[in-house]
Amino acid sequence: MTPSPPRPPGAFKRWWLSFIQRRLNPLTLRMAHSGRGPFSLVRHVGRKSGRTFETPLILADSRDGIVAELTYGTGVNWYRNVVAGGGEVLHRGRWYRILAVEPLAVADGLRAFGPLKGLVLRVLRRREFRLLRVEPENPPADAAR
Repeated sequence: MTPSPPRPPGAFKRWWLSFIQRRLNPLTLRMAHSGRGPFSLVRHVGRKSGRTFETPLILADSRDGIVAELTYGTGVNWYRNVVAGGGEVLHRGRWYRILAVEPLAVADGLRAFGPLKGLVLRVLRRREFRLLRVEPENPPADAAR
């Protein structure tokens, strides 16, 4: 039996992100839209396609806005699209327009998620946090989407 050739770096990560997008995201999107569970929703427009996308995330409240932990780094499409062209957030049943995205200190990011989630993020060595500066949007730009 010959060993299989080594996988290129990042092959598992690409597979995992693809799996999440096809299998898990539809369920979490429904939860985010319904207001049940821990999920929020980021609506953004593709930089190249111009299509509107919705991405479920777990976000935290902050005095200055909404905090996102970048589990998969800054290369994910939702983040790149929001930085390039803004977007909207459905968080705790309310729509917000994203005005700016700013780096956030690790300690502030962990604090925003609270003691239990913060502990999990520490154990997982999560260190990439962003502050989404937002303003309430009632109704959202396109409630029919």
